[in-house]
Amino acid sequence: MKKILAVTLALVLALSVLTMCASADRRIDLRFDSNGEFKIMHVCDCQDGYPASEIMLKYLDLVIKDEKPDVIVLGGDNTVCGYSDEELAGKTPEQKHEMIVELKRKAIQELVNVFVANKTPFTLVFGNHDHQQGLENDELLALYQECGGEYCLAYDANEALSGVGTHNLPVYGSGSSTTPKFNLYMFDSGDSAYDEKGNDVGYDSVHEDQIKWYKEVRDELKAEAGNYVPSVAFQHIIVNEVYDKLFFENALIGFREFNGVNYTFFPKTNNFSGHLLEMPCPGYYNYGQFDALNEKGDVLGMFFGHDHTNSFDCEIDGMRIINTPSPTHNSYSSNLNSGCRIIKVKESNPSEFETYLHTENQVAVDHEEFAKISGTSSFAAKFYMVLDKILLALSKFSGYFIFFVK
Repeated sequence: MKKILAVTLALVLALSVLTMCASADRRIDLRFDSNGEFKIMHVCDCQDGYPASEIMLKYLDLVIKDEKPDVIVLGGDNTVCGYSDEELAGKTPEQKHEMIVELKRKAIQELVNVFVANKTPFTLVFGNHDHQQGLENDELLALYQECGGEYCLAYDANEALSGVGTHNLPVYGSGSSTTPKFNLYMFDSGDSAYDEKGNDVGYDSVHEDQIKWYKEVRDELKAEAGNYVPSVAFQHIIVNEVYDKLFFENALIGFREFNGVNYTFFPKTNNFSGHLLEMPCPGYYNYGQFDALNEKGDVLGMFFGHDHTNSFDCEIDGMRIINTPSPTHNSYSSNLNSGCRIIKVKESNPSEFETYLHTENQVAVDHEEFAKISGTSSFAAKFYMVLDKILLALSKFSGYFIFFVK
């Protein structure tokens, strides 16, 4: 009898492993629709715990229903929740880990349930805060894959690379095409950078090994498609090159030193559109990512989060650098542009992609139910939308740094 039970148990375990493998291999292909269009919803810095804000979750649900994106990209600092030292006091390391895993699973499940309920695939990059509640990013990635099931497209392309979850997702042509017509790159930009003595010197950046990986994938896509495949890239922390584009230098009245250069708070207003409501926070080191991605002209734009109130769109050497604001209700944001970004790409001309914000104010105007949940009104939302346009016009006209309105 024991032999029979042992064999039965072995078979059950084997079938479980096969089932898990099959689930891991199951993947939703991304492709342009019958109209030759592809839509991305970029959601950055949800930065909420468990339970998450009802307002934020309802906002995401309504935007998905209104926009019907083909894929959602979480831009980092996706969930932040943990236990205090007092709550973990007296627990063994194993018990602490088990408690944290279960809490993070609940937080992740609550967030991705919005995507799964709308049958919308999603992928993600990690930010500098994701792992700070007791789990490493590889554990978090496994939880996203578990909670999202077939709708989670995120994976780690190479475990040997710096960070966790650097990967790409090809977008195929409409119909039954098997040729990549577009491509999405996801980079883990890390959290903290350290000097040779191990001191924390600032934010991290995309590293050389990830850049090498990008070049290999870029060339593989070219071999498959016959030419360089138009692409966009997503990561949490913005590239260093943005400072020269956005701000004037002045050694005498500089307010921010970056890479040995003093910059003023006065932006080059003709060089960007959208809001520049706080100084961007790039990584401390520059490993040459921007130059590498711009080398062949295949990467049309890079999208970032991290700086919650910024929503600027600028161009550096032909590549668009775009910041997406936050819809968070657990950290700082702006009443002017709190929300997410939509990116629309046409198969016939991907280089001319369109992008715009779908703000909470817009949702409050379009959906009375959301206005009530968020404690506002369509009138107040319209007021902020008008104020937003006025401040944008004034900032362009005056050249002054316009601080965000709480």
